[in-house]
Amino acid sequence: MQDTRSPEPLTIDRRGFVGAAAAAIAATQLGAAPASPASSALKQIQAGELNVGYAESGPPGGQAVILLHGWPYDIHSYTDVAAILASHGYRVIVPFQRGYGTTTFLSSTALRNGQQTVCAIDVTNLMDALKLESAIIGGFDIGSRTAGVVAALWPKRCKALVSVSGYLITNVPAQKEPLPPKVELAWWYQFYFSTQRGVLGYSRYRYDFNKLIWTIVSPKWHFSEATYARTAQSFQNPDHVAIVIHNYRWRLGLAKGDPKYDSLETQLWAGPVITVPTVTIASDFDGPNASGAAYRNKFSGKYAHRILPGIGHNVPQEAPQAFAKAIVDADSLA
Repeated sequence: MQDTRSPEPLTIDRRGFVGAAAAAIAATQLGAAPASPASSALKQIQAGELNVGYAESGPPGGQAVILLHGWPYDIHSYTDVAAILASHGYRVIVPFQRGYGTTTFLSSTALRNGQQTVCAIDVTNLMDALKLESAIIGGFDIGSRTAGVVAALWPKRCKALVSVSGYLITNVPAQKEPLPPKVELAWWYQFYFSTQRGVLGYSRYRYDFNKLIWTIVSPKWHFSEATYARTAQSFQNPDHVAIVIHNYRWRLGLAKGDPKYDSLETQLWAGPVITVPTVTIASDFDGPNASGAAYRNKFSGKYAHRILPGIGHNVPQEAPQAFAKAIVDADSLA
């Protein structure tokens, strides 16, 4: 089912989210402790191999919603979405992904791994730490892939799914096949990251690099310098470059993942069908795939698809009302 209608207006109350996140990132970069959970919307918790920084909004007893950002973004993509959902009684948890913001590794020797199974395990580890058996999980970009992996491998942990750009689970062996030149051109940065020059360039110019990506993938979104700079603080995480580079090299089969996850990756490379209730969202970024027809058969549960004309890749920040409505609608499907 496709839905191109504008959603009904929902309330936005941003208080606490933006300021707390910015203060915590700045404190971490300066070597100070983040603000305490009692005085800030931003919290820290040990989960698996990470100390995860996350923003939390809404009543503690509300239906849990976990929102996952991608690259090159951070939790601020969900500032307005979180406020809308919190005002409707949801408990909204927005973590910095590994390599972003105040999320750090507990061990200096841990593999700085960006493969898809690890990112999904980060989510289940966070849920375990927060004592959440299940949650509605939403994401865009790498966050969509991560949310989809959780839904595919551990459906009992995912009450419902909202996925921008549909089904993004990666089949690494299949990635060896070339795509048409016009499609390859759109992924130019993956090839750049495959070189040592790309590693050095991204390390040195990540602020300008990621700002360029924002403008390319969301050409109609006229964000301010302050809006971008707020998110760009997250790219100063000491593991950011390593995680980004490993993620893209791994997807092309140029970097190895952790062998202990090989069996899970094999399951994912087979393209498992997602059975949980799902709402998929397409935008201008998806081009000819916006109809969702290419991945419709990958979702066997209750399902809805909607298209957002004029919106770029950063759907939750560009169209927070529509993204929040998708979460509410996914909840109603469950």
